Amino acid sequence: MRVFVTGATGFIGSAIVRELLEAGHEVTGLARSDASAATLTAAGAAVDRGTLDDLDVLSRAAAASDGVVHTAFKHDLFVVADFAGAIAAEEAALTALGDGLAGSGKPLVIAGGSSVTPGRVATEDDEPEPGSMAELRHGAEKLALSLAERDVRSSVIRLPPSVHGENDLHGFVPTLIQTAREKGVSAYVGNGTNRWAAVHQLDAAHLFRLALENAPAGTTLHGIGDEGVPLRQLAEIIGEHLNLPVTSVPAEQAAEHFGFLSMVAGADIPASSAKTRKLLDWQPAQPGLVADLEAGFYFAR
Repeated sequence: MRVFVTGATGFIGSAIVRELLEAGHEVTGLARSDASAATLTAAGAAVDRGTLDDLDVLSRAAAASDGVVHTAFKHDLFVVADFAGAIAAEEAALTALGDGLAGSGKPLVIAGGSSVTPGRVATEDDEPEPGSMAELRHGAEKLALSLAERDVRSSVIRLPPSVHGENDLHGFVPTLIQTAREKGVSAYVGNGTNRWAAVHQLDAAHLFRLALENAPAGTTLHGIGDEGVPLRQLAEIIGEHLNLPVTSVPAEQAAEHFGFLSMVAGADIPASSAKTRKLLDWQPAQPGLVADLEAGFYFAR
C-alpha cells in the first residue's frame, strides 16, 4: 500500500513511518523543511514538500496514495493559546485530504484526543466532556468520520495524555519533569489520585497500521495501553530520580505551579481500549508508563 503520512517526522508520526515500512508498505511523508525531508529520506520514505496550509499539496498527495495517516497538528499555536487557529488549520487540512480520497474507499486514519468521562473509565463510545482538551479537537474527529459518507474508510485513533517512549522530548511527562526541576519539588494536584491513561509510542504506531489496513469506515478507536496511572505515583518516581521532595499543590494553585500543564495536571482521565483490542486484535506489548519512567532515560536529558 502507498501511504501518505502527515506529521511524518514527529514523535508519533516517525514511529508510524517505521512501522509501515517494516510491514512492507511504501511511505511518502509531508516535510516542511530540508531537515525533515532528509530524515524521511534516511528512513527510506519518499518526500512531499509542504505544510498543513498547502491544501492543494495535501489533496493531490492523498489522491495519489492508497491511504492516508494524518498526525500533523499545529502544536505551536496550541501552546500560545491560539486554539481556534490550530483547530481551523486541522479541519481545513482534513477537508483537503478528504477531497483527495473521496469516492475511493481508501483509508484515512487520524489522531484524536482521548475521551473524558469524570467518575468512570472512558470507552470508545463516549463523547468528550464539554470543556475538556479532547473536546477542542472533536470537530476534526467528526469531520474525519463524516468522510465515510463520501466513501472514505475513515477512522479516528484517540490518544491518551501521555504517549511515551525514549524519544519523548516534549510530551506531558517531560513537561512534568522540567517543571519539577524548575520548581525544586515534584508535585501533584490535591491527593494525586487522579489518573492519566497512557500508551507507548511503538504500540500506538502499531495500532495506526492496523487501523489503516483493517478498521471499518467511521470507526472510533482508543490507543490506550495503561488505563490509568495516578499522578501521585508519577510525581513520586520523578522526585526519586531527581532527588527532590514530593508535595501536593492545591487545585487553586495548579495554574501557577504547572503553567500550561495545569489544564490536565489535576484531571482524572482514565480510558479503556477493550473494544479496540477486540476489533483489531491489538495487543500492546511495550513497557508501560511507570516502567518507562523507572528505566531512567527520561532523566538523562
